[in-house]
Amino acid sequence: MKTLKSGGIALVLLLVAAVFYLILQDLAGVSVARMMGQNGIVGLLGGSLSLSGGHGTTIAWAPKLIEKYGISNALEVGVACATFGLVIGGLIGGPIARFLINHYNLQSRSQANLTVGFPHKEESPKIDVNSFLFAVLILSLAIGLAIQLKPLLIGVGIDLPDFVICLFSGIVLTNLMPLLLPRLDWSVGSSAMALIADLSLGLFLTISLMSLQLWTLLGLAAPIIVILLVQTTMITLFSVFVIFRLLGKNYDAAVVVSGYTGLALGATPTAVANMTAVTEKFGPSPKAFIVVPLVGRSRYRVRQKPIDKYLYHLLKLLR
Repeated sequence: MKTLKSGGIALVLLLVAAVFYLILQDLAGVSVARMMGQNGIVGLLGGSLSLSGGHGTTIAWAPKLIEKYGISNALEVGVACATFGLVIGGLIGGPIARFLINHYNLQSRSQANLTVGFPHKEESPKIDVNSFLFAVLILSLAIGLAIQLKPLLIGVGIDLPDFVICLFSGIVLTNLMPLLLPRLDWSVGSSAMALIADLSLGLFLTISLMSLQLWTLLGLAAPIIVILLVQTTMITLFSVFVIFRLLGKNYDAAVVVSGYTGLALGATPTAVANMTAVTEKFGPSPKAFIVVPLVGRSRYRVRQKPIDKYLYHLLKLLR
């Protein structure tokens, strides 16, 4: 919560707009799918689930869509849409910002040094047995709390994937434990935790993607393409006519637009890569690098992960 406060009013405005756009994203996907004679769930897979949610969210929700709605290729459809969004989000963010900057003759007013958005440390803190075990303890407590919460949520009609409940438990513990036990070093941003996170995510995606049956998408190629084209057009118009104007039609707003485009179609690293490309050419915007990653995920790591480096350089090469 302390991290969120640093974003100020711009964060609140962007967060409200982003939540509103999630609904538009889903309505557009479902509407196009229905018009093309497909199950509305296919449109949902081409909406916020895969585009704003990304590969991890898609893979986590796919089993429930298969079980409850009989969409046997839900995983393949969702992953295909998420991959498309990741690439397109990285390609259109920069040109949109460049158009806004040139059209409105905007300039950076920040005196800050140009960075890629987050500080770098030449030497990472050492990971020892104690720090690693403490990270495991934090994760175990979050998972244990989630196990107790799930039956309660199901009892009131809320059925969510386990990872969502674990995320909620982690947020609750992260904000309450420092208040309840101030002497305890509740360091959730440690190198040990980052290592576990990177390893877990990598294994999760690898195991899931190995089981994809991409040939099942042949019959849905046309609907998926149309849905994704509509989504690309929508985010372009929403970013230019809503986000840019809502944030003041200034240089910072233009940089935020480039990042939000990558965020709404891809992931937080895509957003950071977009904003980096814009600021390298037109000047720094520290405000944008605070607001956009906070909307993407409230505790974006202050170090650059290997996957972020790879994605950043890949998108820069594509441009």
